[in-house]
Amino acid sequence: MSAERAAAAVRAAGIPFTVTEAGPARSLAEAAELLGVTPDRIVKTLVVRRGDDDFLLVLVPGDRSISWPKLRTLLGVSRLSMPSADEAQRATGYARGTITPFGALEGPAGPWPVVADERVTGTVSLGGGAHGVGLRVEAADVVRVVAATVADVTDPA
Repeated sequence: MSAERAAAAVRAAGIPFTVTEAGPARSLAEAAELLGVTPDRIVKTLVVRRGDDDFLLVLVPGDRSISWPKLRTLLGVSRLSMPSADEAQRATGYARGTITPFGALEGPAGPWPVVADERVTGTVSLGGGAHGVGLRVEAADVVRVVAATVADVTDPA
């Protein structure tokens, strides 16, 4: 099961975490309410396509969205796109709304690169591999373990 794979990957990384089960939510605001946190404490893991079978994961605070110009500049590319839900699931092994860098499937050269917005700090809740399941972790631990590039890559939602 995907939630078990995500928890096992965090456990293997050796960082403290808590699995939260709030049940399915219809929106990010509802998920934040169920978890007892503010929307900025929920971190979305978004899959971005650079090219055919070339993806990266972007960690975005819940109250923000990707700034495409900032992300393109950081990566030195002129074009990026969001894959379909099916493509994102094939690339990571997780359905949209459940994606986490922990236990995600890898690309041909190893783990997909991760970019974390500079506002991903403190205690956060990441997708836990299944709808309604989250992983509460310290952002600094996540950035370190997944070797994320930290930069300003978002704008207010």
